[in-house]
Amino acid sequence: MTHLSSIQYKESTVKRAERALYFCPFATKLFSQMKRESVPLPTIAQESGLKSGYTTKMLTERQVEVELDWLIQVGLLRREVDGQGITDSFRLTPLGRQILDNWRQQNKTKSSSYLKEWTLYAISRWLNLSS
Repeated sequence: MTHLSSIQYKESTVKRAERALYFCPFATKLFSQMKRESVPLPTIAQESGLKSGYTTKMLTERQVEVELDWLIQVGLLRREVDGQGITDSFRLTPLGRQILDNWRQQNKTKSSSYLKEWTLYAISRWLNLSS
């Protein structure tokens, strides 16, 4: 049986996902929780997201949904599915797990941003939203 962490992704895929994770408005605590279990959208939005330490600022449900959808598109997250279809809960994908684990091993944080990386991230988001 192959371990999930042994999946090989293109470097460009990993870089894009890392930038998305780095510049998103969510704290690493949220992704650690999503690694263990699915997290419903309402617990991330508004005051509950701030109190739980999931967000770095208060976000509306719509803002959270837009950001989570972007993280799905870059391959970090997936929506949970139950017997009745898609739910409002989210989990990390194998790519998301790999990146989170790599960050932990390297003691990487979201504390400082780099102009080049931010520019690439902004262009990527803009191109995605305009298509």
